[in-house]
Amino acid sequence: MRSKGRVFLLDDDELIVSMLARALSRDGYQVQAETDPDGAIDKIHSFRPDVLLLDIKMPGKSGLDLLTEIVTSDAARQVVMLTSDDTAETAVKAMKLGAIDYLTKPFDLDEVKLVVGKLVERVDLRQEVDYLRRISAELTDRPIIGEASALLELKQEATKLANAGVPVILITGESGTGKEVFARFVHQLRHGDRDSRPAPFIGINCAALPESLIESELFGHEKGAFTDAKTEKKGVFELAYGGSILLDEIGEMKPSLQSKLLRVIEERVVRRVGGRRDIPIDAAVFATTNRDLEQAVAQGEFRRDLFFRLNAFSLQLPPLRERQDDVPVLARFFLGRFCKRYNRTTLTDLSPEAEACLRSYEWPGNVRELRNVIERVVVLEGGESVLPEHLPKEILGGGAARGDLLAGGISLPDGGISIEEVARKLIEQALDRAGGNKTRAAKLLGMSYDALRYQIKKFELE
Repeated sequence: MRSKGRVFLLDDDELIVSMLARALSRDGYQVQAETDPDGAIDKIHSFRPDVLLLDIKMPGKSGLDLLTEIVTSDAARQVVMLTSDDTAETAVKAMKLGAIDYLTKPFDLDEVKLVVGKLVERVDLRQEVDYLRRISAELTDRPIIGEASALLELKQEATKLANAGVPVILITGESGTGKEVFARFVHQLRHGDRDSRPAPFIGINCAALPESLIESELFGHEKGAFTDAKTEKKGVFELAYGGSILLDEIGEMKPSLQSKLLRVIEERVVRRVGGRRDIPIDAAVFATTNRDLEQAVAQGEFRRDLFFRLNAFSLQLPPLRERQDDVPVLARFFLGRFCKRYNRTTLTDLSPEAEACLRSYEWPGNVRELRNVIERVVVLEGGESVLPEHLPKEILGGGAARGDLLAGGISLPDGGISIEEVARKLIEQALDRAGGNKTRAAKLLGMSYDALRYQIKKFELE
């Protein structure tokens, strides 16, 4: 079982130490108990507790002396003083020296557990905030790269939605197309130039959490709402006040929870699990999915009213195979980023042959797959340029097959031929073979979706 947290006990009374250690251990904490203040500092640094319970009066060295050493050496340590003196003077002195709380003997074990629980929760929250800040900084530094017309139109539309302050946006697209990156792009447009403090951006994966937990994560809960609800907890809708929420994989949310989410979106209030009052919220909602929600509605797996509310403003991200001209641009961007991260100063560019292979590949995993391929090359391969042999076999396959065809399967007739007519016939055949699907036809012809649209218009093949 995972430990709730680490607690260090120091009191010269063996009975008290034994009682507290046993009670906290049963409650799921990892406890180190000591009765001798000598050498305690080294033991504390070795154990790295989340919370210290420290007796004020001990023989040899007082708890206040130890408190001063602890705070001086590690200001982030949370220390609770244990005292049989309940006068305000003692408490004030301990708090001035850096204690965060104090408990008076004889102890109420429930009170001890409550104090320790809140302090450990504060440590967890601080660590989570630090983690989210690091992740947010990394993700915020992911610009939307590309010049494909479909992408540029999408950025213009997103800018209009951001400037209008639209509160709910549905972002759809295949896995790996960058839905979260796009949500952060809109979030930055809304808040980047206006707020002196960074507006919160909190994401939650609707598919990763069990149904029993996701409601509490979204809406929060009151103390005692269920068995493990030892304290009240704010949900992401409250924590994201003034910022944005990302509901990733919204298509996987259970119908029973969809109705509650709809109420929150419509009424802009949230009610915690076990709560009786409505709490106002102020957060934009980005819902992302790679599912066909209309089909999910038809199959009874997604509420129709929630779909219509989400779909009022939607952004459909194009797959990378429809942005083939952006592939080398993205590859070079990732190459520069990972060379900097892994301190590769010699690897500078893509070879023309590697670029051709990257262009010809269909990228079923989209931008995420391209990112992973380039990261692998930077870490594992040497040289000054990315070469075809550095790339995975599946990427080489498409280019090699096309090269074989061009080398041995096409010849010029003796009487010559109109290249325009050849191009027209090949486009007609590709469209026929692809059943009219322009994306697949562009892939068969080795050209970008935008280039094919231009050719279709040129030859009047609509």
